Amino acid sequence: MDSFTHIVLGACIGEIIGRKKPSAKLLLVGAVANSLPDIDFVASFWMPVTSDLLAHRGFTHSILFILLASPLLALISSKLLRSIPFTFKRWLFFWALQMSVHIFIDAFNAYGTGWFEPFSHYRVSFNSMFVADPLFTIWPIVATLALFIAGKNHKNRTRWAITALSLSSLYLILGLANKTMIDASAKKELVKMGAKPKHYFSTPTPLNNLLWYIVSEHDSGFYVGYRSVFDSKKTTKFRYVCKNNSLLNACNNQEDIERLKRFSQGFFTAEQWHDTIVFNDLRFGEIAGWTDSVPKCVFYFYPQLPHANELVVQRGRFAKWDGATFKAFLRRISGN
Repeated sequence: MDSFTHIVLGACIGEIIGRKKPSAKLLLVGAVANSLPDIDFVASFWMPVTSDLLAHRGFTHSILFILLASPLLALISSKLLRSIPFTFKRWLFFWALQMSVHIFIDAFNAYGTGWFEPFSHYRVSFNSMFVADPLFTIWPIVATLALFIAGKNHKNRTRWAITALSLSSLYLILGLANKTMIDASAKKELVKMGAKPKHYFSTPTPLNNLLWYIVSEHDSGFYVGYRSVFDSKKTTKFRYVCKNNSLLNACNNQEDIERLKRFSQGFFTAEQWHDTIVFNDLRFGEIAGWTDSVPKCVFYFYPQLPHANELVVQRGRFAKWDGATFKAFLRRISGN
């Protein structure tokens, strides 16, 4: 999830854990604790982009990291934050819970989270929530603002935090329910087309969990389409995208290519733009793909131009968005 979501989730969790001893400082420590696994961003300052893609949400998002870091952070907190009357055990629970919530929530996005690092490079990904979803985050935002504004003795403080987290949790469940419905429908259609999925993926389009982006591998390419939970038609308009993997053989740095393949979990294509080869990771969606018949992928990497890849995961995500695009987006969500 985005950093702001982790901050407000951490604040609400901090309030609940310290409900009998509320303080603004505990809210701030909660915000830091829930954000801590993202400290791996510092790797981007010295690692190549392809290595950084694999390092992010890697070891610092693992169960082992939580087991190792929580006791140390609990010890430091009990020594330095004496104004918060927590025992070592309470601090241990605090840090472990906050970081566990972080890596759990991140697993709902398409990026993938390395829960089992360094023993396994498998990335956990439920693919049921966009990386920034206002309908998930709004509740802890409101609760956090209320907690900072209200006095520490306000009787409803803990109730606000619990309510906010409950509403966000219900939204997670709704996303999983929508995904289950979309996947069942899409896979049934693909089978009827004679394109039984052997490698299938679906994820919500930006800022919602109603319109879904679907990718299904078949032979030498992928079927790509969009489906809304409000679609009245039983058929989805799929288009076929060729893999063109052979284009990547011309790239000099095959080590980068192998990292990109591993990162993409097999959902990748190659293209040639003029004299430049492009690697596309399909998992992150397309730029306004529900309106553009030949959209660019949000994630595209130039293997032959290493200095042109500073930002790749959300490159141009909203580049083509204007009033007309947004209206078309809402119409597509509504089933039109």
